[in-house]
Amino acid sequence: MGFERICFRAAGTPGAHAAMVALRQRYGQHPAEDADVIVALGGDGFMLNILHEMQGHDVPVYGMHRGTVGFLMNAFSDADLPERLAAAEETVINPLRMEATRRDGEMRTALAINEVSLLRAGPQAAKLRISVDGRERMEELVCDGALVCTPAGSTAYNYSAHGPILPIESDVMALTAMAAFRPRRWRGALLPKTAQVRFEVLEHAKRPVSAVADSTEVRDVVTVDIRSEPDIRHRLLFDPEHGLDERLIREQFV
Repeated sequence: MGFERICFRAAGTPGAHAAMVALRQRYGQHPAEDADVIVALGGDGFMLNILHEMQGHDVPVYGMHRGTVGFLMNAFSDADLPERLAAAEETVINPLRMEATRRDGEMRTALAINEVSLLRAGPQAAKLRISVDGRERMEELVCDGALVCTPAGSTAYNYSAHGPILPIESDVMALTAMAAFRPRRWRGALLPKTAQVRFEVLEHAKRPVSAVADSTEVRDVVTVDIRSEPDIRHRLLFDPEHGLDERLIREQFV
């Protein structure tokens, strides 16, 4: 596939901006809506922003590392970019859909490429009831929080919370607890990608909880429903032998 029309986008850092200026001078610049590919210059946070922004546009995104964390990015080089794009391997990921209901009855919806997290928002631990596909699986989880992540997000917050790293092509999601107090040290579960997960916040007035889908936060939630969204596709490009599968494996042997 040819990538003749390139749109360069950069994070708001001097290094990323300078790289964008140099690349635009060398290879030209096209509007995102007319481009064959988006080249994102920054870190993983910027990549997530670009993927959310380009939702609904069937345009692949090729990231080059010019930020802090670069798990979703390729190594930076201003040379041979057309050849690198032509040789790149594509990975398709689906986001999670979060439907969160607040104490005042308002319902908020958001998408997460990495994870949906429930976090205690006060001095006391959260109390959560967990159901999967309409069946109660845990009557009460006392914890600092819990999250559901995609395979692409399994090396992010999930990994820091001692959750499992998931192969990128696997049809599973990870449900991971953070600082579980009861059941003591419960780490979570692996669920089919088709599963629908519901968290109910117990004693929500006394033990408030926030829900976060990537960077979208909803405060004072009482229920949070999470499921994969197969109708939305994000296309990422990686250099050969440096794709997400290889990175996920390599991360486990550090």
